[in-house]
Amino acid sequence: MALKSTIYKATLAIADIDHSYYADHALTLARHPSETDERMMIRLLALALNAHELQDTCGGDGTLAFGAGLSDPEDPDLWLKDFTGDTRLWVEVGQPEERPLLKACQKADVVKVYAFHHAAEVWWKGIETKLTRLDKLQVYRVPTQASQELAAMAARSMHLQATVQDGAVTLSGGSEAVVIEALRWK
Repeated sequence: MALKSTIYKATLAIADIDHSYYADHALTLARHPSETDERMMIRLLALALNAHELQDTCGGDGTLAFGAGLSDPEDPDLWLKDFTGDTRLWVEVGQPEERPLLKACQKADVVKVYAFHHAAEVWWKGIETKLTRLDKLQVYRVPTQASQELAAMAARSMHLQATVQDGAVTLSGGSEAVVIEALRWK
């Protein structure tokens, strides 16, 4: 019998001072059996960092949602679609291969990768030259310590606040807070 995804519920209050975006999001995250808490929380971080695109790119008339991710390799971890159904933003988490990124750049206006884990540098050194021609692609490195601290915040029911200021995100919930400054590699 196949294992089923574990469902996590999160309320995420975003105060993005850099982009003047303030909103509350009620989220349902399906964590694939092979997905770690760390990866799931990086998906949540990616949403907090890109939620302002709902206003900036779609004028408030779009959908920002989690994709099938690990369940379907053709689907992003997070995407933003406008009212016409066009994919304006495609987000991948982890260390994806070149081919899926090429396909994503054909399907979306902007593609972002949030690399994390201690092996991210090795992945980047191996793939960097292959991705230089992809103008739509942006690659960010989430520091390992911050991603591990995020993983410790994972719970089946989460009430979190994300404050984005000067490019850094402070994600807090209860008595815990993690400051994340993603380094842009590309």
